[in-house]
Amino acid sequence: MKIYGIRNCDTMKKAFAWLEEHGVEYEFHDYKKLGIESAKLHAWCKVLGWRTLVNTRGTTWRKLSPEQREIETQSAAVQLMKDNTSLICRPVVETDSGHLLVGFSPTTFNSFLGRKDA
Repeated sequence: MKIYGIRNCDTMKKAFAWLEEHGVEYEFHDYKKLGIESAKLHAWCKVLGWRTLVNTRGTTWRKLSPEQREIETQSAAVQLMKDNTSLICRPVVETDSGHLLVGFSPTTFNSFLGRKDA
């Protein structure tokens, strides 16, 4: 599986710790350093909806102008996330079978990854 996010994010650190504690192998994609393709963001939006992916609680969102915050289309949301990768909710977990999970909680990770040791 692949986990997308930003290495220094506190939520990401919790997710990494959980994955390591449970012996779950993963590949990490730091979209702050590596960027993210528009096609990937569009694919995620089709499954999850762009409102799920745009982090409206963080500092980056608060720094945007009122005009930038007026997102009305998926394309506008994707462009904004591509230009400001800190706006993408973290983590985004993508399994080899294509299933997606956004955010971190131990209970959700247990369920999503099919673990019995909740």
